[in-house]
Order: sequence, then C-alpha cells, then structure tokens
Amino acid sequence: FNPDRVLYERIPGFGLSALGLTMAGMAAADIKLRGRSVSRLVASPLQRAQESAIPFAKLFDREIESDDRLLEPTNAFAGKRMRGADSALKDPRNWKFLINPFTPSWGEPYREVAARVQQAMLDAALSVDHGDVVLVSHQLTIWMAHRSIAGQSLFHDPRHRRCALSSVTTFELRDPSNPAAGFVEVGYSDPAAPLAVESIDVGAV
Repeated sequence: FNPDRVLYERIPGFGLSALGLTMAGMAAADIKLRGRSVSRLVASPLQRAQESAIPFAKLFDREIESDDRLLEPTNAFAGKRMRGADSALKDPRNWKFLINPFTPSWGEPYREVAARVQQAMLDAALSVDHGDVVLVSHQLTIWMAHRSIAGQSLFHDPRHRRCALSSVTTFELRDPSNPAAGFVEVGYSDPAAPLAVESIDVGAV
C-alpha cells in the first residue's frame, strides 16, 4: 500500500494493500496447482514480504521463517518520489548519488546483493532433503540472482526488470551433490498479471 508512490526500501510500515494480498494469494495458488511440495518458507523480514508469505503459509501449512539476506537493498532515495514534478532525480542535491550507475552509487553494490541472496538460496536448498523452498524477497534481490546465475552483467536498466509484483522465479541446484556448481533458472511465471494494471509498483515484492 503506497498511495504516495515513494521508494519504500527498508522503511517500516509498508504493508500490502487488499489488492496486493490477492496477488500474493494468486502466486501461492499457482505453486499449489503445480503440485509442488514445499518443505520450507523463508521471507525477507520486511512487512510486505512477510504478508506476501502468508498465503503460502496457509496453503502449505508452513511457518514463515525470516532471513535478512533476502532484504530489499539499501537505497539513498528511500522515502522519496522518483517520478512526477517533485521527483528526487530533479533535485541537484541528489545528483551525487547518480555518479556511478555501475556499482551503483545510490545504494548497496549489486555484487553484494547477488552474493548474499545466492548464499541464502544455497543454504535454503541444502537445508531440506526433498521438496521446494519458497523464498519471498524483493524485485532487485531476485533480479540480481537471475542476472548473476545467467552470467549476465549486474548493471542494468531498472525500468526493464523481468520481475513483476508477486511473480515466481524458479531456480534449481545444478547438482545437489556438488553445491559449488551453483544454480540454474528453470522458470518464471506471473500468476497475478491480470491484476497488475490496477497496482502501484514502486519496487516489487
């Protein structure tokens, strides 16, 4: 729920709207309809991620665990509007944060985001003997995992991330007996796409 359309980053108090709860439910239902067995459910400790995990907890009878490594990356523009007449990008005082888009200079380095989320993924995958682990995280963390695992440059245009609200990106360990082999991405779905036109997306879960 973000009527002012600010970048909420790690600011507390940003929960899901009624529409957001419905979209999260569609994501959980999609996994259930696939006949997947969910052994663990782990979410970022931020409120909107915890609320997004609730439908999974109910459908799969799992407790919601928290992992700080799934947190939204830090961002110098937290709490500010990024579009419109009062966009933070139009304020000269903020231009220093735009000097280096490759690191990036406005927030947590992409390489650090990719490293922590992949370690969280690996630990989660190795913690179960069978079934899937559902990790509920945020747009940039998920996108960094995708690009890193795909061998792509971590630098990207934020406007073109393939990571919609309540979408599902699926990874598998290449060889569970050899965790160092890493992950491979095996799927992406957007179960809540029909509702996206009604939503406000300023940093997707």
